[in-house]
Amino acid sequence: MILNNLSLCYQNKLVLAPMVRVGTLPMRLLALDYGADIVYCEELIDLKMLQCKRVVNEVLSTVDFVAPDDRVVFRTCEKEQNRVVFQMGGMGAALLSDPDKIEKILSTLVKGTHRPVTCKIRILPSLEDTLSLVKRIERTGIAAIAVHGRKREERPQHPVSCEIIKAIAETLSIPVIANGGSHDHIQQHLDIENFRQATAASSVMVARAAMWNPSIFLKDGLRPLEEVMEKYIRYAVQYDNHYTNTKYCLCQMLREQLESPQGRLLHAARSSQEICEAFGLGTFYKEATRELDARRAELLARIPEEVGEPAEDTSGVIKMAVKFDRRAYPPQITPKMCLLEWCRKEKLAQPVYETVQRPLDRLFCSIVTVAEQKYQSTLWDKSKKLAEQTAAIVCLRSQGLPEGRLSEESPSLHKRKRETPDQDPGGPRAQEPALPGELCKKPFAAFKSSEESPLEGW
Repeated sequence: MILNNLSLCYQNKLVLAPMVRVGTLPMRLLALDYGADIVYCEELIDLKMLQCKRVVNEVLSTVDFVAPDDRVVFRTCEKEQNRVVFQMGGMGAALLSDPDKIEKILSTLVKGTHRPVTCKIRILPSLEDTLSLVKRIERTGIAAIAVHGRKREERPQHPVSCEIIKAIAETLSIPVIANGGSHDHIQQHLDIENFRQATAASSVMVARAAMWNPSIFLKDGLRPLEEVMEKYIRYAVQYDNHYTNTKYCLCQMLREQLESPQGRLLHAARSSQEICEAFGLGTFYKEATRELDARRAELLARIPEEVGEPAEDTSGVIKMAVKFDRRAYPPQITPKMCLLEWCRKEKLAQPVYETVQRPLDRLFCSIVTVAEQKYQSTLWDKSKKLAEQTAAIVCLRSQGLPEGRLSEESPSLHKRKRETPDQDPGGPRAQEPALPGELCKKPFAAFKSSEESPLEGW
């Protein structure tokens, strides 16, 4: 875990724990707002980060690390600078059985970076082995160690071993951060300090209690869940968090209320807009979207020479201003499928799609060629697949053909779908991320190489 500030102190701190699919930017910012001193991002694989490109996103005012497939692997902003810990992983608790490798990894990190390094472990089967391990870890030169007071195989329902965390804290000279108290010890803010005293730790790291309600860090007590979720949604929209990740985090907050009318609306939501509408924030979503669009347009106007347009001579291209709205189509039907079906029926060559990406905001535009005629939407999309769907819509509408919308569904398309399930690589499943918790392709990014970023160093 590499921190981005040499002077950060680990004494007497409230810490948001690293949590898979939870520790993305909106949750980290929310935790900071409610009083957390340090926030960890979700665990990220080091090899994946090595493949990423660092991008200054001027529209969102963030720094993004973008994978080759255009997914945002990590996004940060100035508000959390000097308070966010980048959590690297890959083997998890499996490393506990190989202390030599632990020591080698940490020593290499400490020597190879000017930034402080910390680590997080679970306890071993015996106190003697646990103390032996943490002593070796301390000798690598790390700045602090977080200890989850359960063994590798134990789950949240097993009691946390406060006594072992205390023994570690009394043995080491570096700060010890106690973790694992959400189930039995931490239900409100005062419990955090009680857990710290029970473990004699320097600080406390909170996981599930913060996931359920991040206002656990607030000294004045827990805020109403409705208020907390609304604030989370606003951050999610502001920083273009992928709706599947937003949806997952909100489900963790709702817990037993998932079967409520609002919970069912959330469960059915398939976009950030639908999530906002489920929580009465539809107007906010429209206003925030307009603001982002205006900011993007301003950037495009400022640097027109960087705007990528289709390389084609578009004088003979039929154009329409259309967008593909997934909600308007049945689950198994898309405009691309309809266009392919029509071409086969008319014994025409399969549609050919040519897609370009605009460098400034990383949006996509596609041109489809059918029977030597080209078709294109004048509106740019967040992904290549969406751009291809809109191009197909332009072709179908210009020919007066059905495009598969709910009001014009064709049974023959269902039959074709079952017979040739792989015929449409841009179908509805391909538009969604392979992993629900992963972030989507970054829609608003501007590359900057000549100017220094306020977050330079990430």
